[in-house]
Amino acid sequence: MSLELGEKLIRHDRELGVRFVAGADEVGRGSLAGPLAAAAVVLDLHKLDGSRARTLADLRDSKKCAPQARERLLLAVLALSELVVVETIPAGEIDRCGLQESNLEALERALRACVPPAEVCLVDGNFSLGPGAPSYTAIVRGDGKSAAIACASIVAKVVRDRMMRRLDAVYPTYGFADHVGYITPAHSAAVRLHGPCAVHRLSFRAACYQR
Repeated sequence: MSLELGEKLIRHDRELGVRFVAGADEVGRGSLAGPLAAAAVVLDLHKLDGSRARTLADLRDSKKCAPQARERLLLAVLALSELVVVETIPAGEIDRCGLQESNLEALERALRACVPPAEVCLVDGNFSLGPGAPSYTAIVRGDGKSAAIACASIVAKVVRDRMMRRLDAVYPTYGFADHVGYITPAHSAAVRLHGPCAVHRLSFRAACYQR
């Protein structure tokens, strides 16, 4: 695969005219079980050139990467990043506070931990974070435009998937290792048969909760 996409994402962040750029993204918003995970990654653009930049050749939105590619990209992101922050919101807190509020809280906490060193903060989506958030720019589909946001997308996805695989060992009847908490026919059937477990989001209006 060519460097074209990775270079495009890095170029976007370079054009901001600063050295340290933070990007934030979340995963797990539509999941029926498990936590919401938000990650923020600070890139030092002065160090991101030549062979270092080439390690991000395949960088893209985590949803468009195969699991093995995400794992490889995670190693590259961790090696190249100035700072990586991950915030998680468990299912019970999502039920108490609501999905949108939980999502905004996780993104705000992740970005807040990045300043300093971040001089510019970017967030994927069209969110309005709370007054405690640092100054930021929201970018719709930002994980396909900004290297820092795409890096955060990779981190959040890999971390959350690993958490769900660990939960699969605790709650083996639900198949979390396969669907990582999202609704699938097999997941819905397991919930109908066994009922929800402690990591299911009971506030969601899911048909499988109706027994």
